[in-house]
Amino acid sequence: MLVWCFGGFIALTGALTYGELGGMFPKTGGVYVYLKEAYGDFIAFMYGWAYFTVIMSGTVAALAIAFSSYMGYLFEMTMFEKSMLAVIVVIIVSVINIFRVKLVEMFTNTFSIMKLLGIALIIIVGLFFGTYETLTIKETVSSSNTESNFITAFGLALIGVLWSFGGWHHASFLSGEAKNANKNIPRAMIIGTTLVLLVYLLTNAAYMFLLTTTEMAQSESLASDALSKIIPVGGILIAIIILISTFGTALVGSLTGPRLYLAMANDGLFFKKLSEIHPKSNTPVNAIIAQGVWAIIILLLWGTFEAVITYVVFIDWIFFFLTALIVLIFRVKRKDVVRPYKTPLYPVTPIIFIITSFLFVINTLIGNILYAGAGLILLALGSPFYFYFKYEKLKSNA
Repeated sequence: MLVWCFGGFIALTGALTYGELGGMFPKTGGVYVYLKEAYGDFIAFMYGWAYFTVIMSGTVAALAIAFSSYMGYLFEMTMFEKSMLAVIVVIIVSVINIFRVKLVEMFTNTFSIMKLLGIALIIIVGLFFGTYETLTIKETVSSSNTESNFITAFGLALIGVLWSFGGWHHASFLSGEAKNANKNIPRAMIIGTTLVLLVYLLTNAAYMFLLTTTEMAQSESLASDALSKIIPVGGILIAIIILISTFGTALVGSLTGPRLYLAMANDGLFFKKLSEIHPKSNTPVNAIIAQGVWAIIILLLWGTFEAVITYVVFIDWIFFFLTALIVLIFRVKRKDVVRPYKTPLYPVTPIIFIITSFLFVINTLIGNILYAGAGLILLALGSPFYFYFKYEKLKSNA
């Protein structure tokens, strides 16, 4: 519960910090533009590269893995069959995004409603029909070992929590359009983050009233296993809801990323083929296909949900750290620029976010060197591509 509260606090300080950049650069591409304005083309390109090779492709892969895990609750499946199903999910959402954009818009509302209904069901059943007996920890734990590993374990637990809070930075993109931004943006972010945090806390409390810590640790379909303790068909119902929710989220995720790759390709900073538009559906067809192929490579390479989100969150938060620094940089270098919204309690709010982001990245690197290291290697591989694209761009302009 403490990890969830801390994760919500980090998300809030981040959202309040990013809001200032959103007001300075409204409707211009979010994080990619912030980085380009502050650090130049190279860092902005590295973000776009990371978004393709790690962040968005990894997110789609993680959602496909989650989908196959809950399908495994409904039908007995081997690990190989789950992996193949995850691959099929990535292919399906990619094909839909190429040809049926209207279907994606329909799914956006549907999966949001289904997700909320599922969460409400878990909370009600857990809090009203669960038992305190599951809260008793029967396992023997070495106190000295627990104390020495607490900070590392806390940081690693944050990986899933921060992934769950993901998307808070999108709120900053509206700062330039909001009326009375200095008052309404902080209010919206504080209320929004608090409500989301409350839902997460209640959901976890429900899990703890329904399952023991051992059962939670061993479960691959936590929500279904928890609900089935009280309602025999509840596990099946929640599995179906989560299947729809994860599929819909993957569908929307695989739609947004290719627009960034398209913009980079049009700027001459990415593969030219990714700038091609489908003649009938008017979608960035090659960009969608490329993202789908890379997502499949990620899920086949790492295989588990935990591994993929560690790989994604670690790289994502490197750029969150760099972006938050921009607020401090621009307060010095661009002090005269109009800011419709200013970060509350400056400089305390951005400094808190910057420090916690830095410590989180370092802790993840130390505690999960395999997945974090793989992300760093892929990030480093982007450097020669940047110089290649810049050379090609100069050659074409000569």
